[in-house]
Amino acid sequence: MRKIGLAIIFAFVMNMAGAQAVCKALFIGNSYTAVNNLPLTIYQLALSVDDTLIYESSTPGGYTFNNHLNNSTTTSLIEQGNWNYVILQEQSQNPAFPIGQVQTDVLPYAAQLSDLIRLHNPDGEVMFYMTWGRKNGDASNCPYYPPICTYEGMDSLLYHRYLLMAELNNAAVSPVGAVWHYIRDHHPEIELYSSDESHPSLAGTYAAAATFYTVLFKKNPTLITNNLTLEAATAQTIREAAEVVVFDSLNRWFEYVELNDTVQIQDQNLNHNLHIYPNPCYDYIDIESPYLEENNVTITIYNSIGMRVKTQNSNMQERLRIFTSNMPQGYYIIELSSQSITQRKSFIKK
Repeated sequence: MRKIGLAIIFAFVMNMAGAQAVCKALFIGNSYTAVNNLPLTIYQLALSVDDTLIYESSTPGGYTFNNHLNNSTTTSLIEQGNWNYVILQEQSQNPAFPIGQVQTDVLPYAAQLSDLIRLHNPDGEVMFYMTWGRKNGDASNCPYYPPICTYEGMDSLLYHRYLLMAELNNAAVSPVGAVWHYIRDHHPEIELYSSDESHPSLAGTYAAAATFYTVLFKKNPTLITNNLTLEAATAQTIREAAEVVVFDSLNRWFEYVELNDTVQIQDQNLNHNLHIYPNPCYDYIDIESPYLEENNVTITIYNSIGMRVKTQNSNMQERLRIFTSNMPQGYYIIELSSQSITQRKSFIKK
């Protein structure tokens, strides 16, 4: 009887581990989401694992975050509410432009969309869709901004800017661009780009879909059995890339989210109790953290190229004001550090 009982319990646990999950997601973007119908592809991959994606999308070609804020279809879909995730994908070049331009043309609208999403989806999460650098860089804008002349340069900027957007808006990231980078490095035989060297091929969309399956359902993408029209070996290689980059460090892509009890991700280094405001700031920034009450806590501010611009000690109070009126406009990192902790968050000085 004891052996039978253990077998029943084991079967029950295994059944629960593979239980069907349902996720409701709204995709807001442009052709990078629309080409090859990324939401449908995610749905198909999830279905092979007995999971269900319920989705809607607003993806007019070339759209920016600012365009979406003024688009009634987009705002109406957001206002429907009841989304588990609302995914935001900016125009493919904008986040890689000089930081001053990003601060004007991207970040304010990312913040406005995030606020609108949370207003109508208090139990949902904002997720940024990290895109990829063009196959050989952004040739049209290379003469004006050399860092984007190559794939590596453009992709690096996109990577950091999407993480910045996530941090500024307490959001998650779907690191599609990071998965593409891994595949380019380790499996260059897989062609991720269409002929325009910008939009995804079928393999590129499959890589994006495997990434999204992982972050939306928080499951190992190697569970997927649907290869779609790809060769089995190619599809498996892509799924394994998503496993390495995304699933094996899943908390990395959620570390900016103000986690609730339903998200089963634990990370002792999450900065949930470090709050800075106003952000963006003008003349000052207020910092709140229980760690400020400890002895020997140092507050350091670094600029966008990692240079230290200000350092001071905590006054052992939970709230501290730092004046920023003499600091140039730009993107900064604030760090709280002591022998026992290190906390960091970014902010913008206007």
